[in-house]
Amino acid sequence: MRIRASTRARRLALRVEPRAGVVDLVMPAGASQTAADRFLSAHAEWVAARIGELPPRIGFTPGAVLPILGRDCTIRHVTSLAIEVVREGDELLVGGPLDEIGEKVAVWLRTLARRVLTERAEGFARILGRRPTRLTIRDPRSRWGSCSSAGRLSFSWRLVLAPPMVLDYVAAHEVAHLRKPDHGPRFWALVERLCPGYHDGRVWLRRHGARLHRYG
Repeated sequence: MRIRASTRARRLALRVEPRAGVVDLVMPAGASQTAADRFLSAHAEWVAARIGELPPRIGFTPGAVLPILGRDCTIRHVTSLAIEVVREGDELLVGGPLDEIGEKVAVWLRTLARRVLTERAEGFARILGRRPTRLTIRDPRSRWGSCSSAGRLSFSWRLVLAPPMVLDYVAAHEVAHLRKPDHGPRFWALVERLCPGYHDGRVWLRRHGARLHRYG
């Protein structure tokens, strides 16, 4: 449990933070500790249930299994490996010192995300006769992608841990915003044009997206 003060909150609230694996108590300005204690006491069962539902953390360590683009891949440490990280079948081979494995895998996944998402986004953009001004890969807490009014696209690297249909949906969604900034019928028609059957990816992300934050 974490307590987080907020100048924007109007009332006490509880929020699940899957990335950190905790439940946050949001306290608005002026809220007393006594009121917070009463609020927590009244919602104790809810807090216990939510914490119990949080998936266990999976670090980038030898033996860990990562669902890379829909295919399970086991991390294996190979000290003699000349290349720092290489994927061979269902294994992700990582060389060098043991204490550097986590960082090397993280860098490799971000690089993969940049390559795949750039390829998808630019391909979709060409279909619409558009061109993103910039594409960045980040690790946001609550958004899988975004498109600015200036045409800058941003995506979460964690999309490479989801099935390909999910990554395609998010890429198509943000690219469609290059032409339609809203979420009206014409926008969704563009998404369908770029990614037929996008609904499956959208549903998967709603149901399982939070679990992607347990990795790393």
